[in-house]
Amino acid sequence: MTLKIGLVSISDRASQGVYQDQGIPALEEWFARALTSPFETVARLIPDEQAVIEATLKALVDDEGCHLVLTTGGTGPAPRDVTPEATLAVADREMPGFGEQMRQVSLKFVPTAILSRQVGVIRKSSLILNLPGQPKAIRETLEGLKDENGQVAVSGIFAAVPYCIDLIGGPYIETDETVVKAFRPKSAQKPKA
Repeated sequence: MTLKIGLVSISDRASQGVYQDQGIPALEEWFARALTSPFETVARLIPDEQAVIEATLKALVDDEGCHLVLTTGGTGPAPRDVTPEATLAVADREMPGFGEQMRQVSLKFVPTAILSRQVGVIRKSSLILNLPGQPKAIRETLEGLKDENGQVAVSGIFAAVPYCIDLIGGPYIETDETVVKAFRPKSAQKPKA
């Protein structure tokens, strides 16, 4: 089974062509470096409209069969930032640890990380995660932070994603450990080829 990843960039101005979207290219580049197992992506660039976000998330999970859906943008406190509300509206279960860890990573850089309202949820057998909007912040929250010796100082959220996908019935995901090491209990690890 090939991992299918939905990538959703949520921005009024980028979706209208006012400026170039940076979220989807940043995610595609990161996955090309981070994953060693086969995957394909389905990308959507949409405005900050709750009904549109909800419909897009449902379509990516229900119709496209995505195992993982990542959104970027629309998670702040501004009135137009409705990504978390839309994500929670389509959820079967909430996974609060993902949002907590993203804020922990971002707080190492900016005090305004506490303004982020990112959430993680499960819909059917798909994991949906709200990521930050900036490419640097996207990479940091996925990978985590390393110390001067290259050791993980703060885990990024993607370390837990492959095992979560295992538990909800998705494909076995392998990563390039120099980018991010997937954590699984020994009993859930496949032998190295």
